[in-house]
Amino acid sequence: MKSIIQWQGWLRLALISLLSGMVHAVNPPTILVFGDSLSAGYGIKAEQAWPVLLEAELKRRGKNFSVINASLSGETSAGGRSRFAAISKKYPAQLVIVALGANDGLRGLPTQELQNNLAKIISTAQAAGSKVHLVGMQMPPNYGLPYTKAFAATYPALAKQYKTSLTPFLLAPIIQNNALFQADQLHPIASAQPLIMQVILQDLLTQQKALFK
Repeated sequence: MKSIIQWQGWLRLALISLLSGMVHAVNPPTILVFGDSLSAGYGIKAEQAWPVLLEAELKRRGKNFSVINASLSGETSAGGRSRFAAISKKYPAQLVIVALGANDGLRGLPTQELQNNLAKIISTAQAAGSKVHLVGMQMPPNYGLPYTKAFAATYPALAKQYKTSLTPFLLAPIIQNNALFQADQLHPIASAQPLIMQVILQDLLTQQKALFK
């Protein structure tokens, strides 16, 4: 009788292990991109945006991740802070890419508010067990040196404080080429998206090695 009970126990464990493996296969690890219009694909087709290209490139490299793009055009860090908890519960992720701040800067909002809002998003993600990759933004010089310096410094300071990985400036690979921007000179065109994606991908592969091994 004891051996039968033991056998049944082993069988249950084997079934649980098998089912867990099947669930893992059906549900690949998730990357949640949480940004504004620069990540939402404003002015281009949704499938051309860099987060979509990121999923395709990872899969091409044999890394089966599902990338959820929860970016919203016009989003500020305050707006992101207000909706992040609900989004993160809806899409539990192994990695959250936070790419907010451009609209704060364009509106000249205080950098301390930007820092506080991003800190709350990062800490909420980490408390839920997610790794965080922070993507920075920079403002043009016409906003004044004190503001532009404080704005740009916000991202590496947060990355250091919360021990996140970091891409210092989302638009770094295209900022010197006006032809890679739409007519508003704010939003990248479709052919700029692979360049942005590649920079973020390399930062992820080098700074989040454990996740992408």
